[in-house]
Amino acid sequence: MRSEPQASAYRPAPRIEAIADWIASPVSPADFPSHILRFRNDRWAATVGLDGLDDASWITHFGRFEPLPDNLPRPLALRYHGHQFRNYNPNIGDGRGFLHAQMLDGEDRVLDLGTKGSGQTPYSRDGDGRLTLKGAVREILATEMLEALGVYTSKTFSVIETGEELWRGDEPSPTRSAAMVRLSHGHIRIGTFQRLLALEERDHMQALVAYCLETFPGNLPPEDAPGRDEPAVILLHQVVERMADLAASWMVAGFVHGVLNTDNMNISGESFDYGPWRWLPRWDPRFTAAYFDHSGLYAFGRQPEAVLWNCGQLAIALSTLSTTEPLVAALDRFAPLYQQAMSRRFAWRLGVTSQGLERDNALIQAAEQAMLASGEAPERFFFNHRGGRNAGDGRFGELLSAYEPAAETTDPFWRQDAPPSTLIDEVERIWGAIDQHDDWSALHARVAEIRELGRQLGPAPVPAGHVSIRDTDLRPLASR
Repeated sequence: MRSEPQASAYRPAPRIEAIADWIASPVSPADFPSHILRFRNDRWAATVGLDGLDDASWITHFGRFEPLPDNLPRPLALRYHGHQFRNYNPNIGDGRGFLHAQMLDGEDRVLDLGTKGSGQTPYSRDGDGRLTLKGAVREILATEMLEALGVYTSKTFSVIETGEELWRGDEPSPTRSAAMVRLSHGHIRIGTFQRLLALEERDHMQALVAYCLETFPGNLPPEDAPGRDEPAVILLHQVVERMADLAASWMVAGFVHGVLNTDNMNISGESFDYGPWRWLPRWDPRFTAAYFDHSGLYAFGRQPEAVLWNCGQLAIALSTLSTTEPLVAALDRFAPLYQQAMSRRFAWRLGVTSQGLERDNALIQAAEQAMLASGEAPERFFFNHRGGRNAGDGRFGELLSAYEPAAETTDPFWRQDAPPSTLIDEVERIWGAIDQHDDWSALHARVAEIRELGRQLGPAPVPAGHVSIRDTDLRPLASR
């Protein structure tokens, strides 16, 4: 879902049913006292043929969670384990969400509708299975801004206020409740593989690899890669490619996810599961988003390291199907792929033409030093210098002036005082209007402004491909 959404017909594709017996548990949604539709993303609903639903039908399917036609007959709570702040936890899984439906888009890609705040499951532990309305509003803002900034992210599809009062220790209580639906290419996590490793379910591991290769098509490994015809090795190469690009996209966006546990890492390479996220108020590698991240494990500047560590945990799980050498070779690609992604994405956000890895790296370092010296928020820095504007004096200005503009900045959008912001003060202001006055106008206005930012920036660059897995015969891979 990296490109502008394109309309398509509704085509159900509940493929996960083939592996549901050992990867998920059927569950029932909560029965909420009320259903008030607060947000529907018709822009992305059109990609799966659901934008034509009237509001009553929308609430039926995404508030009461009645099955969509010819789709999953019951919601599925997915099972997984995970490292949480590097501590292994086997007692997790979908505790307040489930997989609701799967459909094809216009390019025949499988898209999932997954929920958050839809009720308790066998994996809720002591949780109530609910989501605060504030959490849903924050997720709208996070996903909209990340999409605009070229990050491969899940999309907030629907938010319905549910009329319950929730008590939370980290925000004023009681607070309002909501059921949210997200659209993404999948919900298979690194922790999904870790669970199968812990349970020694080798056959299921093999079947899950086959499911992922078919459901999330990607590139074949480089021709000189050892074990490049092994399904597990192919999958790890694909995940490393996706994760390297994802980590770079967060860094260029100035975004701090906050909780990069292995159960929050999607095999599809999508950013998702937004909790204590933040955008940088200034360039600071030590900035953390989660108040409970006391060691700074997931600080802004440590995000690439955290993502690579998580890829290593996937490699450990896949070692049941392969040998060490080809898996290590796949992991060794992360650093150069990350540098390449930083190069192309940084030039793209500045609106200039890349001059190659060495020169782009020098520009990136100079930009970081300029932001550190000025204390300027990254969002304003990139806005001010879009298309090579306002190069100024100093090392960064000298380097930037040698770059060719790759984007027009004559639109009035680029002459406003500042770009749309999702810094924490703005998020709190938008939520305050909703919380105190039930005024949703600021949220809707900000979403419109963010989407205009995305239109102005245009699509983010994607890495050059090798041989696409779509061009190979998947049947032999699936049967090995």
